[in-house]
Amino acid sequence: MTQTASAPTTDDAARRDDSWIYFDGEYRRYRDARIGLLTQGLNYGTGVFEGIRAYWSEERGQLYGLWFPEHYRRFHQNARVLQMRVPHSVEELCAITHELLRRNGSRETTYIRPLIFKSAETIGFRLHDMPDSFAIATAPMGDYVPTGGMRCMVSSWRRIDESMAPPRTKCTGIYINSALAKSEALQAGFDEAIMLTGAGHVCEGSGENIFLIRGGVISTPAPADNILEGITRQGLIHLFREEMGLDVVERSIGRSELYIADEVFMCGTGAQVAPVVEIDRRTVGDGEPGPLTLRVQGLFHDIVTGANPKYAEWLRPIW
Repeated sequence: MTQTASAPTTDDAARRDDSWIYFDGEYRRYRDARIGLLTQGLNYGTGVFEGIRAYWSEERGQLYGLWFPEHYRRFHQNARVLQMRVPHSVEELCAITHELLRRNGSRETTYIRPLIFKSAETIGFRLHDMPDSFAIATAPMGDYVPTGGMRCMVSSWRRIDESMAPPRTKCTGIYINSALAKSEALQAGFDEAIMLTGAGHVCEGSGENIFLIRGGVISTPAPADNILEGITRQGLIHLFREEMGLDVVERSIGRSELYIADEVFMCGTGAQVAPVVEIDRRTVGDGEPGPLTLRVQGLFHDIVTGANPKYAEWLRPIW
């Protein structure tokens, strides 16, 4: 089934506007945060963001923040690439996020959006000698893509190359590349796009890393193929190796390998672990989520909801 975003309701908008955010050193309501129409980050895409999840466990009555330090370390690194300086340390960012979730009374799975952007209200653009603004907002979030089996297409839009802009960063301007691919896929009746590099190698989805399994061998595109170095991706590689005793090969992957794979899945903060059951109207495997995909999906779910104490260090309890 094609993914469609539901329109926000009046209640959703009111709840969002009344929520607490952190903006330029202050906790304030979402409705009180404003930027000007000439803000450089809005006009030219000169910003960096992160995507983080906190998972609610009804059984435990607890909200678990997942990989807070890992995300904020990447946020610091990415900001440096765009000559920005995050005004807080990693641990300070974790503490601010913890406080936001508590202020908002978050008792549901929640998405966390840190953002730093060039805030000068001027015509013209550059990265150096320009002021930055920094914010964190949160919002409820369920499944970003179908997690029971996605239908994908290989996009006609190629993934941006390292020689053009830094694809390993979550730079706001770069995401026009992803938006073009995503709309192409949705409007063609699919759930998600798969993007290739300029050389024709499999890269990633519009906002997810990708894995394929063939003959028991697990493969995923290497960082040199212009992928975002995903934190969920790295966590799953660890689980495959340490919990399941399986190796993961990071290598260049040809498009036709997608068609003959036994299993394919995507992953990311938004996507979580999302099996792919069809690519370009070709069935993946038997057309159902594969056994290794389901196994790692279940393991991941148990970890993020606090049911697997072995990985408690990946989590930050909020309540």
